[in-house]
Amino acid sequence: MIEHRLIERMLSVIKGILVEIESKHKVDPVFVDIAVDFIRVYADRTHHGKEEDILFRELNKKALTLEDRQIMKELIEEHVFGRQTTKAVVEANTRYRNGDETALTDITAHLNTLTEFYPKHIEKEDKVFFPSSRTYFTDEEDQAMLEEFWAFDRNMIHEKYQSLVERFEGR
Repeated sequence: MIEHRLIERMLSVIKGILVEIESKHKVDPVFVDIAVDFIRVYADRTHHGKEEDILFRELNKKALTLEDRQIMKELIEEHVFGRQTTKAVVEANTRYRNGDETALTDITAHLNTLTEFYPKHIEKEDKVFFPSSRTYFTDEEDQAMLEEFWAFDRNMIHEKYQSLVERFEGR
């Protein structure tokens, strides 16, 4: 849940930029790139990655209530929605960079969608799913997952920059 607080802070920054976009009728495409990078690398790959690759994997081994299993399914679907919306921001930003002024409307709409979506998603995790999911694990299992979370985080920087180099090698 600590990661949620940083995501919320970035969402607040994006909301501030959205106000500027509305008043100036333009956006810095580099800021959009930075926001997308944060969402993709931190919110999605790092944060959602730990949920999907570790927490949900371990929960799938447990006898979850139907309600908890349904919420976990919803969270996965929401992660997919976040990825699709972020991809739409990237596509609109590319169009904007290429001189399509109408893309500004799409950038704004998709960023607004993300700033409205994530707080509800975070609240569902913080107040409903995470407290409930903790009851399925022993202290030892919790500790083992925390250690796996730390290992996951340590690998992220290497994964990010290996991917960057490979992208440029493939040009």
